[in-house]
Amino acid sequence: MAFAERTARIAPSNTSLLSSISSILQSMKQSSHPQSPTPDFLSLKQFIPSLNPQIVIQVIKSQTDPQSSLFFFNWASSLSPHYRHTPPCYNAITDTLISHGMFSTAEELLLNSKGLSDFNVAKFIKAYGDRGDIRGAIHWFHRVKVWKIPRPLYCYNALLGVFVRANRINFAKALYTQILEDESVKPDVSTYTTLIRGLCKLGLIDDAKRVFDGMDCRPNVITYNTLISGFCRKGLPSAAVEILGLMVEDKDCSPDTITFTTLIDGYCKNGELGPAKKYMDEMEKHGCEPNVLTYNCLINGLCINGDISGAKKMMSRMRLNGIMADMATYTSLLKGFCILEKLDDAAKVLEEMVSKGLKPDSKAYGVLLNAYCKVGRAVDAIHVLERMVNAGVTPHVSSYNAILTVLCEGGEINRAIDILNQMPKKGCSPNFVSYSTVICSLCKCKGRMQKVEDLVVVMLRNGHKPDISMYSEMVMGYCENDDLAMALGVFHEMIEKGLAINVQGFSAIVKELRQNGRTSEAENVFKEMFRRCHVPDEESYARILKNVRY
Repeated sequence: MAFAERTARIAPSNTSLLSSISSILQSMKQSSHPQSPTPDFLSLKQFIPSLNPQIVIQVIKSQTDPQSSLFFFNWASSLSPHYRHTPPCYNAITDTLISHGMFSTAEELLLNSKGLSDFNVAKFIKAYGDRGDIRGAIHWFHRVKVWKIPRPLYCYNALLGVFVRANRINFAKALYTQILEDESVKPDVSTYTTLIRGLCKLGLIDDAKRVFDGMDCRPNVITYNTLISGFCRKGLPSAAVEILGLMVEDKDCSPDTITFTTLIDGYCKNGELGPAKKYMDEMEKHGCEPNVLTYNCLINGLCINGDISGAKKMMSRMRLNGIMADMATYTSLLKGFCILEKLDDAAKVLEEMVSKGLKPDSKAYGVLLNAYCKVGRAVDAIHVLERMVNAGVTPHVSSYNAILTVLCEGGEINRAIDILNQMPKKGCSPNFVSYSTVICSLCKCKGRMQKVEDLVVVMLRNGHKPDISMYSEMVMGYCENDDLAMALGVFHEMIEKGLAINVQGFSAIVKELRQNGRTSEAENVFKEMFRRCHVPDEESYARILKNVRY
């Protein structure tokens, strides 16, 4: 029986064919000599009669290793006249190679295939931009002229997108002007929308509106939504409503759920709950169903404004419409109770989240923890912290800092030190605020300067340096402990770094010098500081020194 007849008779379905080819490619990948004519390599030949562009594209896209995709593509390329690649096959392998950063290989392949179209070159420009390589994106854009690619609008739009994502708005505006001046292309809705998005991102809403007004084509729903979002982020939801009006008048472009959700969020963030509720009802009249984000915007707005009852009613409406409350919904409710200082009710919300199968994140726990700290309930805050850690949630450093602050203010400095020491073990590195909170509090405790020195060493080792406030507290701490030598040492270290001690610290060290019979030395200290440091309030320091003299 001929080989072709035999394989035709046993030709598998597309799914099994894809699985069989992928299995062989995987075996070849594991082979020490994948390019040699192993049995696995030879067995690919049985699939020749079944190959078509659709199968080739599926195989290329299904491989986790780009080298396997490339090998199969090259193997299929050698099968002429039995099989020939189509342009979509080249697109598939190009996408795969670019997504894995194999730019030179992808470029070589396209050059050999003469597939350097506007669409394909735009992919390279975008890929370089996604990697943060703006120079590379520009380089590829300049090659458009070298290759004489006609009407390169895709390339223009791709580079415009790169500039916008990188917030290089002046580059984007210059490129936009170039597009308008290039007679070979005409800006499309993507061109305008991309520039409008970039301008809105940076708060240049008037410029964005001018681009919108000057559009030479019809806006689409993304264009409208982008501008509406820009106005809302700028705190101008009423101006966004004007854009909504234009959208409603446009028979080819109706507002969608994103449109109304953006507008509702804009009003809520402005504290204008009346219009927000109005547009919740309005969207349903336009046939748009609110989604979980829509409800969450309104629930969060109600909670921030202390209307817990209204928020609960909105949650009931949400459930009746078949939408389940999520983490953000409950976090907003939790936040609302905390704003009203109903912390026991807030704790019940946290329990309800768990009972509903939700796993509170660091933000949800942090809201309750910070609220406990704000009212001085350190024990409850620490309980929340421990619960977070036990649930496998790493607390944010701000949560630790809130606890350190409330402990230090409550005089529980030793417990604060223990928590500071535990932070790295719990997966959270202390920041400068963490160290400063504990160190500055320790400086106020007589007899604890040795511990201060130990913590400063750890802090320096972790890349944090004392600031003026910390240095000043240390000087006052040493003075309080009658250790003038160390106080002067810290003071001179500050001067070496160009830092002027604050008024309280200066007063402490001058007072200590006077008590040790070294009044004349205080004036030298004063002169040295003024010679080497910028002192903002010279008169206050001079008055302190004058009081010492007399």
